[in-house]
Amino acid sequence: MFLFLLLVGWVCQVLGGPLEKQKTSEIQYDEGYINSLKTLSDNPLLPINGEVALEDMGNEAVQEGDILLPKDRNAVSSLWPKVGVKVEVPYEIDSDLEDRIQDITDAMAMISDKTCITFHRHTYETDYIYFSYGEGCASSVGCVGGEQRIVTGPKCSVGNICHEILHALGLYHEHSRIDREQYISIMPENIKPGMEKNFRAKDGNTLGVQYDLESILHYGNTFFSSNGEPTIVPKDRSVKIGQRTHLSVRDVQKIGKLYKCVR
Repeated sequence: MFLFLLLVGWVCQVLGGPLEKQKTSEIQYDEGYINSLKTLSDNPLLPINGEVALEDMGNEAVQEGDILLPKDRNAVSSLWPKVGVKVEVPYEIDSDLEDRIQDITDAMAMISDKTCITFHRHTYETDYIYFSYGEGCASSVGCVGGEQRIVTGPKCSVGNICHEILHALGLYHEHSRIDREQYISIMPENIKPGMEKNFRAKDGNTLGVQYDLESILHYGNTFFSSNGEPTIVPKDRSVKIGQRTHLSVRDVQKIGKLYKCVR
């Protein structure tokens, strides 16, 4: 029976069956990509080290499963639907996160207070965000369809959760932009072995918004550092990168341009 199930899974992948959609809907694991949401669902004990793990100097972010690096890491075309001039995103919060409800709603408010994005409790909608418990922070990128998990671990701050919601809305990390060399320097000698892919620049749609060192979607100085030294150094040394306290002015602009709406 086990061999039969493996064979069925292989056939689905080859022939474009139920797994087809998962191939184009990578999970942003905060600094890497996993091509199977099912991988996380079927392995509840699998450690998930995401956004928060990167900011913990004692932890190393882990990429589980097949790691995919899409061509466009700035914005995707799978957007949540607009209703009039607003974008309405349904959500549910897992019962295991009852003690994090305020943090999650505060994170959503960081976005809805500044943009045309609104959030409401899921009722009958087919596509919705589902905040689920995990050991780190993780999100898919863009609207992938169906129940879309945002993994929310104990160490995820309000800003970390907001960061993941922005991924779910369709935005990628700022430091991966192709024009980054004008604004930051990558220090490869300080990057943990095996994590170099997380620092590659990718061409993509920047929405006509200037590079943003202050973005909530920007890596911090020592993300994936092997020795405590900076992995990213901004050309403007007066700017602190990697903040998780607010949407920057350009974060707000990007949402407005991506969804062609303003608050």
